[in-house]
Amino acid sequence: QGHVSESGGGLAQAGGSLRLTCAPSGGSLKNHAMGWLRQAPGKEREFVAAIDWSGKTKFYGNSVQGRFSISRDIATSSVFLQMNDLQPGDTAIYHCAADYAIGALRAAFAPNQFKFWGQGTQVTVSS
Repeated sequence: QGHVSESGGGLAQAGGSLRLTCAPSGGSLKNHAMGWLRQAPGKEREFVAAIDWSGKTKFYGNSVQGRFSISRDIATSSVFLQMNDLQPGDTAIYHCAADYAIGALRAAFAPNQFKFWGQGTQVTVSS
């Protein structure tokens, strides 16, 4: 399994914004769909957002639709998650993943089932 690195997490107040970045630790991911999943303590892993290899098709989880936006830089194989109007319910560890099948991201597969997986970045939203 390959690895990606996330950055940009931190502490935000309700209504605030954060921008997460994910980049491969080595190699290119330009033929892979990329996306974000999150997991809060005591809760199941949740699909957040995914983008196909071309950057033209995007999907969002119901709880973040209209507040979060995913984008990618094909040249650098990086993916970004702009998070606006953050709420305490968004508090979680956010993981980046990449796979040939965007459906794997949308189905929130287990970490070891992805071609690439990141250790995650903590996002904490205070009320």
